[in-house]
Amino acid sequence: MNGQDRYPLLHSIDAPAALRRLEERDLPQVAAELRDYLVQAVSQQGGHFAAGLGTVELTVALHYVFDTPHDRLVWDVGHQAYPHKVLTGRRDRLPTIKHRDGLAPFPARSESEYDTFGVGHSSTSISAALGMAIANRLEGGDRRVVAVIGDGAMSAGLAWEAMNHAGSLDVDLLVILNDNDMSISENVGALSNYLARMLAGPIYGHLRENSKKVLRRMPAAAWELLRRSELHAKGMVLPGTLFEEMGFNYIGPLDGHDVGSLVTTLANMRKLRGPQLLHVVTQKGKGYAPAEADPIKWHGPGPFDPASGKMRKSRASGPSYSQVFGQWLCDMAERDPRILGITPAMREGSGLAEFEKRFPDRYFDVAIAEQHAVTLAAGLACEGMRPVVAIYSTFLQRAYDQLIHDVALQGLPVTFAIDRGGLVGSDGATHQGAYDLSYLRCIPHMVVMAPADENECRQMLYTAVTLEGPAAVRYPRGQGPGVPVERQMTALEVGTAQIRREGGSGLAILAFGTLVAAAERIGAELDATVVNMRFVKPLDEETVLDVARRHAALATLEDNAVAGGAGTAVLECLQQHGLALPTLSLGIPDRFIEHGSREDNLASAGLDDASLRAELGRFWLRERPQRPKPAAGS
Repeated sequence: MNGQDRYPLLHSIDAPAALRRLEERDLPQVAAELRDYLVQAVSQQGGHFAAGLGTVELTVALHYVFDTPHDRLVWDVGHQAYPHKVLTGRRDRLPTIKHRDGLAPFPARSESEYDTFGVGHSSTSISAALGMAIANRLEGGDRRVVAVIGDGAMSAGLAWEAMNHAGSLDVDLLVILNDNDMSISENVGALSNYLARMLAGPIYGHLRENSKKVLRRMPAAAWELLRRSELHAKGMVLPGTLFEEMGFNYIGPLDGHDVGSLVTTLANMRKLRGPQLLHVVTQKGKGYAPAEADPIKWHGPGPFDPASGKMRKSRASGPSYSQVFGQWLCDMAERDPRILGITPAMREGSGLAEFEKRFPDRYFDVAIAEQHAVTLAAGLACEGMRPVVAIYSTFLQRAYDQLIHDVALQGLPVTFAIDRGGLVGSDGATHQGAYDLSYLRCIPHMVVMAPADENECRQMLYTAVTLEGPAAVRYPRGQGPGVPVERQMTALEVGTAQIRREGGSGLAILAFGTLVAAAERIGAELDATVVNMRFVKPLDEETVLDVARRHAALATLEDNAVAGGAGTAVLECLQQHGLALPTLSLGIPDRFIEHGSREDNLASAGLDDASLRAELGRFWLRERPQRPKPAAGS
C-alpha cells in the first residue's frame, strides 16, 4: 500500500512541506496516486469514501499553495478530509481509520497539528475559521485562514450566520464552497476556469479597486446604482451575486478537478484581502466508476473489492432498527393521512427511502437544518397533522431550543424517532448518542421511551403517534436481538415497565433499552430480578417502589450518560419516597467514548457483558445481606 513502485510521489510526501517542494507539473500525478491510494486503503476496512474522492485535487492544491499548518485549513463535514489526512503524515495509518486505536474518522485536534478544528457535524467551518481569522488580526499575525465547506453543509443556518458576520468585518478569510451537485456541472469548463483565474488575478483586482475610487467621487445614488449594476452583470454569468451582497468577493465556479487551475486561482486569492469565496465544482466519487454512478451508496461503504466494486457485506440476522422504523412509518401512513415524515438530510440513514417513494407529498427533507425540521413539525402539528421527525440522537442536540420552546412548551403532538441512540461505534465521539435520555427527560410534557428489541420499537412508535403531546422513541444503530416484529400495532400503557424475570437472590436489575438483553443474561447467572423499564419518562414509579421494597439492592443499566440519565430518575424516585437501599447506576461514564466497533465502545464504557457481569457481581457480593454465623457447637 505504501510502496515506492506504485506510489513514487505520494510515498515521498510525509508532510505538506514535501509536497510544496515538488514542481507544479507533478501535481496531477500526485492527485492520481492519492486517488488510487484512497481506493485501495478504504477497500480494506471501509470508511467514508465518495466525498474524499471528490476533494483529491482541491486538497493537493490547498496544501501546495498554503503554508500549512501555519496557515489554518478548516474542514467542514470531516468525511471529505481523508486526502488531507494522507498528505499530512498519516498515509500509512489510513487503513486503521474509524477502528479502535486507529485514525479518527474526522479531523481531530488531538491527532495532528494540521487538524486545526475538530469536526464531525456539519456547517461549523466558517464560524471556526472566522474566529481564527479575527484572532490572527488581533495578534497582528500573517497567517491565512481557509474554510472548506461542502454544498450540503451550506444548507444549515449556522453557515449563513457565519457568512453574515464575516461579510461585515475587515478580516482576511477564504471560504471554499466545494459544490458536488451535478445539476450545475454545465458551469464547469474552459470559460468558467478562465473567468475564475481572471477574477482572482492582480489585473482584475487592480481595476476593480481603482474603479471604486473613481465611483466614490460620484453622488451616492449614482455610486449605488453602478455598484449594483456591476454585481448583477457579474451574476448573469456567475452565480455569486448573493455572496457579493453579503460582503464576499466571489470567484468561480471553478473545475475542482483541474489541479493546475486550482493552484493558480488559490495563489492569486491568497494575496487578496478581506472576505473571499471560491466556488469549486467537484464530482462526488470522482475517479472510481462505481462511486461516480452511485455516490450515495458509496458515501460510507464497508470493505469492498476495488477491482470489481463488489462490497463484502456481512450477513444481517434481521432488520435494523432503522428499517423497523421505515416499515412502521409506511404502515402508519397507509392508515392515517395525517402522518408526515421529516428528516434533516438523512433519508437513507434514517430508513426513509421507501416512504419517500410511496408518499412523496408527505415526505420532507429539509437539508442539514435540524432546527428548522423541529419547528416545521411544530407548525404542522398546530394544523392537525401528525409529523414524525426522523433524526439522529446527536443531530437532535442541535435543535434543543426548538424541541423545548416550539414543541414541548406548546404540548404539540410531534413524534421524534431518534436513531443512533447510545454508542454508535466507528463514527466516534462526535456521533455517540450518549446524552438524549438526559436532555429529554428534564423537559415537561415529553414522553420518552427506549425499546428493548425490534418489536417493542414498532409498538412504541405506534404508542407515540397516539398521544396528544410530544413523544420520543430512542433506538440504537444496527440490528437488535432478533425478536420477530409483529405487524399488529398495539399501544403500550404509558409509564409501565415489564418484569422480565423474578429472581430469588435479593438483587434487582432495572434496565433501559438495548441493555435489557444483557441484563437478562446476567440476571439469570445472579438469580436477579430483571425489569425492562421501557419508559424513561414518565417513570413507572409503582414498579420501581415495589421492586425496591422487595429487594435488598438495585442496579440500573442504560447506554446513556450516567449523569442525569435514566438511572438518576430511579434514584430521584427512591429519594422522594424515602426509600434508602444500596443502588448501582451503570451507564456511559463521564468522558467521551472514541471510535471503534460498537463492541469496542461497549467495552470502553464498561457496558459489555464481561464488564457488567464483573461490576454487578462485585456490587452484589458487597451489598447482599450477610447470613448470621452459625451458633458455636452447632
